[in-house]
Amino acid sequence: MSAADWTAVVPVKQLSTAKSRLRGAVADARHQELVLAMLRDTVTAIGACEQVADVMVVTDDPGVTAAMTKLGARVVPDPGGGLNAAMRFGADTVAGLSRPRAVLTGDLPALRPDELGAALLAAGPGRHFVADEAGSGTVLLAAAPGIPLAPHFGVGSAAAHAASGAAALPGGWPGLRQDVDTAADLRAVLILGPGDHTCRLLRDVGLTADCDASRMTAGRPR
Repeated sequence: MSAADWTAVVPVKQLSTAKSRLRGAVADARHQELVLAMLRDTVTAIGACEQVADVMVVTDDPGVTAAMTKLGARVVPDPGGGLNAAMRFGADTVAGLSRPRAVLTGDLPALRPDELGAALLAAGPGRHFVADEAGSGTVLLAAAPGIPLAPHFGVGSAAAHAASGAAALPGGWPGLRQDVDTAADLRAVLILGPGDHTCRLLRDVGLTADCDASRMTAGRPR
């Protein structure tokens, strides 16, 4: 699909409970700031992707709502029932089955707009997914018009999505595949080059003297 008609959906839980495995990567007092910085960079990159017409964030967190609204994303309330329920609500109920839809995790601070665009262009009829760098998780699930999203995020989600009939997209896309669950993942992001918000925070807490935050060279800012 080549037109700029994709709806991208990002579910976000309460910041106070988000990314528990990442705790300790920065001082506990800055943990929520780190989670929000990564989300800001993720949504900024999604919004700059030429194939994306609408960015939707599903959340009940007021801080997330304010930050995402400022970035120009559409925010809808979390219906409850967990991550997969939030994805189905945003993609199938709010956006609707008539549109091509993609859900992404909110912890992709090294995502480049052209990587996301390439993945969406590679997604044909049916359902497709992109596995994370480790190969066991999922960072993106896409559904063509008329096809329910049917997400299976959680432990072993890549295998679960494949078993459900979704096709794996094989592109390299290092920024798209590198989600951040642990301190080791965060170090990998520093090598790839995080976005502006994550870069500034990591510089502020002394984890890096410099990082490449020039992620907007591909795709158009919105």
